[in-house]
Amino acid sequence: MNLVGHLECFVAVAEELHFGRAAERLGMAQPPLSQRIRRLEDELGIRLFDRSSRHVELTAPGRLLLAEARDILTRVDRIYSLAARARLGAVGTLRAGLPAGLGGPVLAALIEAFREHCPDLRLELRESGTAEQCRALAEGALDVGVLRHPCDARDFELGPMLAQPVGALVPADSPYAAREALHPADLADREAVLFPRDDAPGAHDELLAACRRHGFDPAAVHQARHPQFALGLVLAGTAVALTPRVEDSEGVVWRPFAADPLVLRTSCAWPRGRRDPVLERAVERFVSIATGVLRRHAGMTPLERAVPRRVVARPSSGFLV
Repeated sequence: MNLVGHLECFVAVAEELHFGRAAERLGMAQPPLSQRIRRLEDELGIRLFDRSSRHVELTAPGRLLLAEARDILTRVDRIYSLAARARLGAVGTLRAGLPAGLGGPVLAALIEAFREHCPDLRLELRESGTAEQCRALAEGALDVGVLRHPCDARDFELGPMLAQPVGALVPADSPYAAREALHPADLADREAVLFPRDDAPGAHDELLAACRRHGFDPAAVHQARHPQFALGLVLAGTAVALTPRVEDSEGVVWRPFAADPLVLRTSCAWPRGRRDPVLERAVERFVSIATGVLRRHAGMTPLERAVPRRVVARPSSGFLV
């Protein structure tokens, strides 16, 4: 049993004297909270609360335990704080995850901006998909990540949500290349090339669903991790690669979709309930810097605003995200 987690639940209910408010405070549903309280009572062999349909009250053993539980949680917070201070103070490293395919210029701009604004910290970047980043954030192997949505972010705080238009990489000698913009339905007879679903299952499925809603139901979907593999499939003439803006290269060109019906949603994310203010400030600085770089160099815009057609994103050096 995770004793610290169960004690946190106990203290929240004891202070709120209401399971619904305590669950909201903890960022969880009420049934799992009730289950944790029952497991804690079973483990300790005492009843902590008197429950009725209208009232929740601490029992005498519950009142006795409350002060000790608060003391334990305070000490745990100090341990986390000391550990984070030791790592950031002695090593000076912030561990951040990035999705594949942001492109060399975007990555370089992020590193340069972080060095300029956070000279006291070393930025350790790890390229990994959203699913892997979520696991690493939950396990404490990453301090902050850049995720593709939708994903299970219930245990994370999220930075500003950004939208990145997705277009089509097509053969330069195809009829599509002569157009300034395409409609998804124009590609009805083509196969599609996408980033691997394992990297970001929610974004992968959402993008294909949007294609189908707009008249493009690919005959086949190829998953390409490497740009050269995607390029080969496009040059073969039967497939188009769905990707944010990339540089035209020999034999292929990138074309946007009119009105931007296909977008990737991206935001920074970090574990909820950060215990240490030093690490929290470091994460906040990264989130601010990364969000700015993604807007300036990757053609991303706040999701609340429409993505203007006139925005010219700096091309990525890779095809996929």
